[in-house]
Amino acid sequence: MKVEFWYEFASTYSYPAAMRVEQTAKEAGVGLVWRPFLLGPIFGSQGWNDSPFNIYPAKGRYMWRDMARICEAQGLALKEPVRFPQNGLKAARLALLGQDEDWGPELTRRVYLANFAEQQDISDEVVLSEILSSLGLDAAALLASSNEQANKDRLKLQTGEAVAKGIFGAPSFVVGEELFWGNDRLEAALDWAKR
Repeated sequence: MKVEFWYEFASTYSYPAAMRVEQTAKEAGVGLVWRPFLLGPIFGSQGWNDSPFNIYPAKGRYMWRDMARICEAQGLALKEPVRFPQNGLKAARLALLGQDEDWGPELTRRVYLANFAEQQDISDEVVLSEILSSLGLDAAALLASSNEQANKDRLKLQTGEAVAKGIFGAPSFVVGEELFWGNDRLEAALDWAKR
């Protein structure tokens, strides 16, 4: 069994998850599938037009303090993004292109660092281009491919697949028909996959 890692670039808790999921799965001897998707349509279907951490201020204050503790424990930098949540659409389209490529996981990690550690605007194609170039990739070609209608449609389909699997937040881990929600459920998902 493999674990599917469903993540959204605007998701705070997906940041520490993305930074540890690959190594943790490798140590557990479990295969991993990276699955970028969009939370916006899912939240919209629940009647939310913003992050629940903005809609519910007490929850938002708790989340940032919790994130500080988690990132400190993992040795990760954390700075509140230039705005929260950031628009991760363009980054998700790029990550989808890299989903089955060797460079996909590192692209994902660098986008998260840009967002949650470096206070960069991840909706800016210049920022994304610099990340791609730093990986030795053809930034112009990949950005063009990411904006092709076929790739846009593929991201909509993948988000629809997330809905069909019952995913309502990120990060989520799916093992077969089992859903595990939250960064702190990674180990439970890996244990389930090994059963």
